Amino acid sequence: MNFRTVIINYIMKIGNSIISQYDGGLNRPVILDVKRTFPELSIIEESFHAIKAEYENVNEHFEIPAYHEVEQRVYAISGRIEQNLKWKVFLLYYSGETPDLAKELCPKTCALLEGIPNIYKVFFSVLEPGKSIPAHHGPYRGYLRYHLGIKVPKESPPSIRLKDQIYHWKEKESLLFDDTWDHEVINKSNQERVVLIIDLLRPLPFLPNQINRFIANFLLKKVRIKKVLKDVTKLNHSRKKTT
Repeated sequence: MNFRTVIINYIMKIGNSIISQYDGGLNRPVILDVKRTFPELSIIEESFHAIKAEYENVNEHFEIPAYHEVEQRVYAISGRIEQNLKWKVFLLYYSGETPDLAKELCPKTCALLEGIPNIYKVFFSVLEPGKSIPAHHGPYRGYLRYHLGIKVPKESPPSIRLKDQIYHWKEKESLLFDDTWDHEVINKSNQERVVLIIDLLRPLPFLPNQINRFIANFLLKKVRIKKVLKDVTKLNHSRKKTT
């Protein structure tokens, strides 16, 4: 474990200890009501067809990288198991910054995101046929995770276990959950599964909210996110398909 990783873990540990006093602690909900928690996300569900079309545009013009190529820290859940299959991601937004290729290939989606407050990270999550994701949990309680099903196989649709609850994705259907609970993806389908993932800063009272924003958009950006964005820029240049 290098020094950078030690610092990142320490920052998140401090944040988690503060946020746990407001999020319900061990009794915090696993799945949350999207409309009640983030009503502004209704525009995303309503724009399903435009978002799906722009994913297809990405897939046509770009060789989407495996998740661990974008962020090495997720190698254990992205690349270590089923190495012949890929969990791929296309980054649309991270901590206030939008990659140039996202603006080029997904202009409507990026414009929609600009109108939604408290967004932290956004990406297309693509599972190749049969690719599952082993049990894991998110490291930081400062955000909640939203899914919109973009492409979901009708035969043997993949499912996600969230603590002790099972959810099967459906196209144009939204899901909001706390990914710091243990979860895994079971995928036995023979087609790709695509989900739009949006991480949003967790609703908190004023003071812990300011602390969370400082941790997520300043401290973590300084020690981790800037490197991810730099690596994404390189990948975007090298993987773009020529016509």
